Amino acid sequence: MLEHSLEWLRSFVPQPNTVPRGERMRAVAGALVGLFVTAILSDMLTKGSDIGPLALVAPMGASAVLLFCVPASPLAQPWSVIGGNTISALIGIICAKTVANPALAAPLAGACAIFVMFLLRCLHPPSGAVALTAVLGGPAIHAAGFGFAFLPVCLNSTLIVLAALVFNNLTGRRYPHNQKSALRTAQQAAHATRDPAPMARLGFTAEDLDAVLARYGQVLDVSRDDLEDILLQTEQRAYARRFGTVNCGAIMSKDVVTATPNMPLDEAWRLLRHHNLHALPVLDASHRVAGIIGQGDFLHHAGLDDYQTVGERLRGLFAHVLGVRPERAATVGELMSTKVAVVDRNEPIATLVPLMSNGGLHHIPVVDERAVFLGVVSQSDLLAALFESRLAEAA
Repeated sequence: MLEHSLEWLRSFVPQPNTVPRGERMRAVAGALVGLFVTAILSDMLTKGSDIGPLALVAPMGASAVLLFCVPASPLAQPWSVIGGNTISALIGIICAKTVANPALAAPLAGACAIFVMFLLRCLHPPSGAVALTAVLGGPAIHAAGFGFAFLPVCLNSTLIVLAALVFNNLTGRRYPHNQKSALRTAQQAAHATRDPAPMARLGFTAEDLDAVLARYGQVLDVSRDDLEDILLQTEQRAYARRFGTVNCGAIMSKDVVTATPNMPLDEAWRLLRHHNLHALPVLDASHRVAGIIGQGDFLHHAGLDDYQTVGERLRGLFAHVLGVRPERAATVGELMSTKVAVVDRNEPIATLVPLMSNGGLHHIPVVDERAVFLGVVSQSDLLAALFESRLAEAA
């Protein structure tokens, strides 16, 4: 009995905090900057009005927790903050004006605010406090009437969202946190067919996740794409454990044929054909990966494929009408792709599986801790390593 009681009491305590110290300090600094900027600008913009000390309302402190500590949360997105706070303030004012007893008006305002926020998809926890503030805030707020919802609530909410937009993006946090489904992107196979991507045929699918979330039936304070990414990374760690601790540096090819940005295109093409390669890593003067050039780039450059962007087609049309011969790239640097996926030599080979199977990559450059090029891992290298791992496991 005592053991069950202690277990029940332990459930009141949250799990240990795994947030790194740097992230905690980032959130603290963000809240300080956001609230300071909101207070100063609100005071400047409302100077001369009759709202006086209400230039910054208390629930903004709770909004700051969400905006700077968990900016990826669905509860912290711009519409949730601005819409939730403003609408809840209006509901609170209506309840204060229509229900004389504050003991009834306050809970009614909070409940109605939650109901409407669910309907309008702007659920924001601090907005419940905004609704109560409109009822219990005292004579100054009651005197402001419906204006309280716009000055200062809507103004405060807009300013702190703008501060979060700047601060979060400057410190490496995507905000607003638009949903980017890694699974749905991966399931659009590299060859543009209706087949799911290779890993999606064995692992969980986006539809699986949607079905489980629907059955879970509760509000999650984490974005769907973040949850999906956590599950994918967990799956990847499981692959790494299953295939052992072989890293990319152990299986890469070290004697690699490479190009430089100023290499003539005809020379790069000869290297591709002579060594029977699909692509060449392009290295800059410091031996870092500047890009990659493949057979597809040459075919596209020669006009031997069907794929052209709208801009390319328009330029070609204008050049044809004007009788101007379009300029052709002469060096590798003018033609290469600069968006190159690279892996660290210490990464486990399981990291390569989604990049090659779902991403359709055939060759991935391997770099060291200083981003200096060391070699290339091909699909053949990965297949051989996985085959050896399975043989070792069977033995």
